[in-house]
Amino acid sequence: MSAHSLNRDAQRLLSLTDALSHSGSNLEDSYWEGLLTAQLEKIIGGRKNNTTESALEHLSRNNPEGYEILFEQAESLTESLSFERDGQLWDALLFSAPIIAWTRYKLPDGQLDDAQRAAICQALRKTIVADDAKLAIASNLLNFDVMPQSFHETRAWAEQLAQAAFAGTSHDVNGGRLPASEGILADTRFIVGAIVVPRGQALFKWQTSDANARERRQQCYNDWAHACSAVLDPLFTGCRTEYLGVDAYYSNNREADHKIRPLVLRAAIAWLHTAVNISSDKLRAVIVGCGDPVIQEYRVGFSTQSSKAVIYGCLWPVLSKEEAFADLIDAGQLSTADEIAAILKEEGVTEIRRLPGLHACEYCEDCGAPYFPDALGDMQHPELPEDANLEPIQFH
Repeated sequence: MSAHSLNRDAQRLLSLTDALSHSGSNLEDSYWEGLLTAQLEKIIGGRKNNTTESALEHLSRNNPEGYEILFEQAESLTESLSFERDGQLWDALLFSAPIIAWTRYKLPDGQLDDAQRAAICQALRKTIVADDAKLAIASNLLNFDVMPQSFHETRAWAEQLAQAAFAGTSHDVNGGRLPASEGILADTRFIVGAIVVPRGQALFKWQTSDANARERRQQCYNDWAHACSAVLDPLFTGCRTEYLGVDAYYSNNREADHKIRPLVLRAAIAWLHTAVNISSDKLRAVIVGCGDPVIQEYRVGFSTQSSKAVIYGCLWPVLSKEEAFADLIDAGQLSTADEIAAILKEEGVTEIRRLPGLHACEYCEDCGAPYFPDALGDMQHPELPEDANLEPIQFH
């Protein structure tokens, strides 16, 4: 995609990002940042679908430094906002509180009742949110599949939840859609909400303490995990859970991404042991990097050592530039494929193959499911044996 093929607003983003990346002083930085923020506000506030994303795609291929600059600016603008209401200026932050869950049984669909919502809000006020802040949360637990897929959608959530904070209510931000849970062994459920404070005031309790901010934050997180588990553990019966901290929407979602990846592998191996009645030391795992022009995700195909047919597969998304390039260059450090292999070994898989090169992200044209590699690197649609036991079994 050339810059000339982008619309005028996207080209303006590229021009301002390039100017900011070549700035030589804080004062010039501030000048270009102001113009870039105004352009992003025009695009995102005007609901101009995919304009920002198109500019980012161009930068990812042609200007990695510019990509980081624009990406950071777009995230900041969409998860936080300032506005005037009743003659006063206010700041609002969209936040998330991830809950990592894995099971051999069935993950909950995320439906919350009124008592659970009220208890979660009370726990947030007691452990996390600054005393004078306003607060609202989404009506139900969510996952990545039902959360915003664009910057303008994320900004809309922030605005809706900020208004709900003034009304003192929860808000159904995603049209009532709940996460799919059938057949998923490990996933993240999110509490999503907005904190609203008068301009410039503290959002979180650790900002208002004389104690060391890092230590106070960790104590707040510990208190939150304890309080949240008391409310939600009954919902996650048959699951193992980890309650992460509460923080800004994008950074916390990335933290959840990192946390869930190893658990997807571990849960899959445990489930295959039950469903296919084969121990982990009889499994073969094949790891390939997939993407264009760099690695976007790793795919792990599982088969029995006596057959090349792929019976199951796991995705390991790439979350940074360093991961994307680690296996394509001699980085002199532990690669992502090495990390995946180490987890498989810990779970008892003895035959592990890592195939070199970059493979296409292939999907089934009929059902949309991703293909996974067999021992020779051929991408296959995973098919469980006919005698597989798919009845749910409690994980712990």
